[in-house]
Amino acid sequence: MSCDARALTAADREDDTDIAIRLRGVAKRYFLFSKPADRLKQMIWRNRRFFDEVSVLQDIDLDIRHGETVGVIGRNGAGKSTLLQIVAGTLQPTEGTIDVHGRVAPLIELGAGFNPEFSGRDNVFLYGRLLGMDEAEIARKYDDIIGFADIGPYIDRPVKTYSSGMYARLAFAVAMHVDPQILIVDEILAVGDAPFQRKCLDHFYKIKDRGCTILIVAHDQYLVRSMCDRAIYLREGHLIAFGPAHETTALYLE
Repeated sequence: MSCDARALTAADREDDTDIAIRLRGVAKRYFLFSKPADRLKQMIWRNRRFFDEVSVLQDIDLDIRHGETVGVIGRNGAGKSTLLQIVAGTLQPTEGTIDVHGRVAPLIELGAGFNPEFSGRDNVFLYGRLLGMDEAEIARKYDDIIGFADIGPYIDRPVKTYSSGMYARLAFAVAMHVDPQILIVDEILAVGDAPFQRKCLDHFYKIKDRGCTILIVAHDQYLVRSMCDRAIYLREGHLIAFGPAHETTALYLE
């Protein structure tokens, strides 16, 4: 079956230069201690267990090719956001190996590097540097970023005065101008009102047409089918399917 979770195509095996993201045996587990003293007990009595182990991802193998747009689908708690964080490098796996080839822009926690006391203008430069742009590149793209965010006179006010929607719009505008080779998106298309969402989608398609590899978590199955080449279906941390988007979404909806 083309949606076999474990299957790797012959092309995948033969041409590693075509691979943008490769995961082998990736797992993520968390160790939960019911009280702080249990951590100390665990350090002293290593042959005993004072924690509960929670598995979030188990034995994930994936090859994502350069230029592909891949959707990640599954119910809440399936491990989708964890997978994206591991690929983005903001979270380390418990087991397995990850190879990522290309400049990565993670749209996961928008505005996580903003300084609330700074104006929107100042935060454009601050956040842009955190996302890997140098000052000259930010300055060159500055007018486009401000125009994309479209928050009017608030751009000169401290971001602590922003609504959550304005905050996200500015962060999204900066992130969308990084010109990444790999774009990682976690449900960010819910940002802003309908016109802003359409503008974001149009920009995504432009990035896609330029050959950017896109990995996106989405609950909108129509969006996955229309935008994505393939889709990853996760359930309770397990890779259930990885294949053509229309087949994988159909399997998920069964």
